Parts: sequence; C-alpha cells; structure tokens
Amino acid sequence: MEAELATLITSGATTAVGLMVTETWEQAKQRVLRVFARGGDEAAVSGELERSRDALIAAAGSPDEEALIDDVTALLRLRLRALLRHDSDAVTELRLLVEEFAPAAEAGTAGTAATVHNSITGGTVNGPVFQGHSFTGLTFHNTYDPPQDAPSD
Repeated sequence: MEAELATLITSGATTAVGLMVTETWEQAKQRVLRVFARGGDEAAVSGELERSRDALIAAAGSPDEEALIDDVTALLRLRLRALLRHDSDAVTELRLLVEEFAPAAEAGTAGTAATVHNSITGGTVNGPVFQGHSFTGLTFHNTYDPPQDAPSD
C-alpha cells in the first residue's frame, strides 16, 4: 500500500476516534458512518461505532484510556484499509472527512497533554493575560502605572 494512502487511513481512523469523544460527534457521525459503511451493513457499522464511542467516553480519565484509544484506532484503521482496497472511490470521501473534521477530532484525543499555541496581537497589553481552559479562583492585583506621557482622564 502506498505511503500516502497509509497516511490517509491512519488520519481517517484517528479523526473518527477523536470525533467520538467530542461534541462534534453528533454533527459528524453520519459522514463517518457513510464512509465506514460503504458497501456494508450500515446498522451493524453504526452499532459498532456507537459501542466504541460509549467505551471511549466511559474510559475517559482512567488508566485504560490511552490503550482503548489505541485499540479503537487500530480497529478503524483495519476497517478503512479493507474498504479502500475494494472501493477506490472512498478515498476522496475519506480525504474530505479528514480535512473537514480533523481539527475538531484533535481536540478530542489530545487530553491534558495537548500542545496549545497562543499568541497575543493587536497592541500593547498592560495587564496579565491568561489563556487556557477552566480557570477558577483567580485574583487580579493591578500594579500597572501608566506611562508618564500618557494622557490622564
């Protein structure tokens, strides 16, 4: 199997698993199902995807979470590999799915080890800037003194 196709299969499986644990799943599941069930039993594939999703959600934060993510990803990779061998038209559909939903999926599988890149633009920041997730109990003490040449009110 050529390297580009293998990469697409891995991206497709990773994207599907990532979507399963995000709020985007409801929006994306029909598209995912359409790709994975091509030429097969849609009800059976739907049930398999939902069971995998339920297991992933139940395992969130547990010591087994990473192993389960790896297992479900491997299962979906095998399914995609078999599908793409028999249905070359599915390549385009899978590629479009990955392009559209990969950013949302990455948020789902990133967990607490996610790499975040933030930047502040648009002028001078004269105070603290906090970027992150779920801040609680913050107290701000303003020690800012305006520059001497700044107009006063």
